[in-house]
Amino acid sequence: MTNPQRWTGTASAGESALPSPSSLVLASGSPRRAVLMGQLSVPFQIVVSGGAETLAPGLTPAEQALHLARQKARAVAAMLPDGLILGADTVVAIDQALLGKPSDDADAARMLRALSGQEHEVITGVALVDAATGAVASRAVVSTVRVRHLTDDEIAAYVATGEPADKAGAYAIQGIGARVIAGLDGCFNTVVGLPMCAVAALLADAGVALPPAWHGCRLPDGSLCPNSV
Repeated sequence: MTNPQRWTGTASAGESALPSPSSLVLASGSPRRAVLMGQLSVPFQIVVSGGAETLAPGLTPAEQALHLARQKARAVAAMLPDGLILGADTVVAIDQALLGKPSDDADAARMLRALSGQEHEVITGVALVDAATGAVASRAVVSTVRVRHLTDDEIAAYVATGEPADKAGAYAIQGIGARVIAGLDGCFNTVVGLPMCAVAALLADAGVALPPAWHGCRLPDGSLCPNSV
């Protein structure tokens, strides 16, 4: 796997239709990913390609997450003369079957019933593309999540909050959905949508200097993410 060309540069943080050259760009419209990227205190801009995401047949869940992350990053990289473009995609898998975003409330309830009392994997793929050269480096981070046994009334009440509507697997671990979780093994931020342990490693490998204030990817209790140890 080829690492992106090393580069240095600065850019104003925030959202822009067309970033300045040699900028770091987050290829995602997710507010959650933008907040997580902000933890690094590395200036970045946001550009969303708006292109359709397409699954590739025959891939494992981890391979699928990487495929989609690269797809997003390359779509934005094609719009720019240079800079480093970070793409990410999160998939939820139970017994190797992917659970996407629910199509409606009934679909959300179906997913939550399938997850009830079970372990499943949440995989976030991250890809860093050098827009000038097309070089790409990527990583997939896997976390195991255990959902407690849910009653039909609990599922209905959670679906009624509206939170599951745009979430892969129909829950948000950082939101009200924390109530349905019985346990987590791995990187919490992977489940939220952007494993900062992997992002920081990719950026460091690409020659981006991380600030001294960065002390590693963290769990909700403030302890160090196991992938950052």
